[in-house]
Amino acid sequence: MLASSVLFCYIIKMLPITIRRRTITTTDLELIQCTIHEHWDKGRTQISKILCQKWNWFQANGRPKDMACREILLTLYRKGLIDLPPGKHDGQNKKRNRCIPRVEVDQTPIQGKPSDLPPVKLKMVRNTTLEPLYNSLIQHYHYLGYKQIVGSHLKYIAFIKDRPVACLGWGSAAWSVKSRDSFIGWDKPTKEKNLHLLANNTRFLILPWVHVKYLASKILALNNKRIARDWLNIYNHPLYLLETFVEKNRFKGHPVKCSSTASLREFHRAGLLQSR
Repeated sequence: MLASSVLFCYIIKMLPITIRRRTITTTDLELIQCTIHEHWDKGRTQISKILCQKWNWFQANGRPKDMACREILLTLYRKGLIDLPPGKHDGQNKKRNRCIPRVEVDQTPIQGKPSDLPPVKLKMVRNTTLEPLYNSLIQHYHYLGYKQIVGSHLKYIAFIKDRPVACLGWGSAAWSVKSRDSFIGWDKPTKEKNLHLLANNTRFLILPWVHVKYLASKILALNNKRIARDWLNIYNHPLYLLETFVEKNRFKGHPVKCSSTASLREFHRAGLLQSR
C-alpha cells in the first residue's frame, strides 16, 4: 500500500509533462495505459496509430503523427510512467541507420560558366526512383553524410543534362533559433502553432567534380521558387520561410547571400504571426 502511494505521488509530481509539444496530463496517462493494455498484442507502432486516432492528432496532410506519438510513449516508458509491450526490433532504427549503397555516377569534371552549359534542372526526388541516388551522393560526398530525417522533409537533385551536379535536403525547422525568432517577432504560443510553416535546409551539396561559377546560388534560387508548391502538394500546408545554418569556419555562405534568399525576409512574415 505504501509503495502504491509513493508511486501515485511520483506520477502527480511528474505530470503534466510536455513531449513533442503535446502536454500529457494524468487523464491522458490513464487513456494511454488503457489503450496499451487493450491493444498489447498489436505492438508499439499500431498502438501509437490508435492513440493518434483517439486524440485526433494528425498532420496537415491527414497522416497520423505516429512518429511523435511513439516518442511520447517511449519517453513515458523510460520515466516509469507506463508499461509497453516488448519492441519488435533491437532498439536500433534500421531505416535510419542502414548502410547506404553506393550508386556509381559519371565523375568527369564539369567546368565553365553557366552560360556555356545546358540549363540546370531541379527534380524533387523523395519517394521516387531517384531517391537512392540522392542518399548515395549525400552519404559519400557530403562531409556530414546521410541520415534519415524524421518528420516532414523533401529531397532534390539538380541536373545538367542527365548528370547530377548537386543535392538539397529540407526538413522541419529547428525549435529554438534566437536570431530567427527575434526577426519574426513571435511569442512562444504563436511559434508552437506556426513553426511547421518553416523549413530548414538540412543538406546542400555541390558534387566535388563540378566547378561552375554561381551554380550554388542558381540552384538555391530554383529551389526557393518551387519548394513551397512541393511542400503544399505533399504536406497540405504552405511554407512562409526557409532557414539554413552556415559553419563559418568551413564556408563563407556566399550562395545563400546571392540566391535571393533575402527576398524571403518580408515573405509573409505576417503569416507566421497569425494565431491559427
